[in-house]
Amino acid sequence: MPLDTTTLKASILDALLLTAEVSGSVDPDSKAEVKKVADALGDAIDTWVKTGTVTTSVNTVVPLGIPVATAGTAAAQTGATTGPGAGSGSGTGSIA
Repeated sequence: MPLDTTTLKASILDALLLTAEVSGSVDPDSKAEVKKVADALGDAIDTWVKTGTVTTSVNTVVPLGIPVATAGTAAAQTGATTGPGAGSGSGTGSIA
C-alpha cells in the first residue's frame, strides 16, 4: 500500500491553519504561504518514512498429499507429495 502523501499534506495544512487561526495571524494572503509550508513538510515526512527498511521472515509448510503434475514430455507424470515440505527465508526491501 503506497503512502498517502496528499492526505498527509492536507492534515498538516489543517493543523497549521488552525494554529494560525488560534493565534489570530491568518489572512487570505498568507494561506498560500502556509500551504507551501504544509506541502514541504509533507514531502519531507514522506521522504523520511520511505528511507526505512522493512525486514521480514517467511516460514511455510506444504502438507503431504498436494497434487503435482509435470507436462510437456512423454514422461509427464501426475501424483501427490509423499511427505511434508518446509521452506523459510527472509527479505529486505524499502517502503514505497
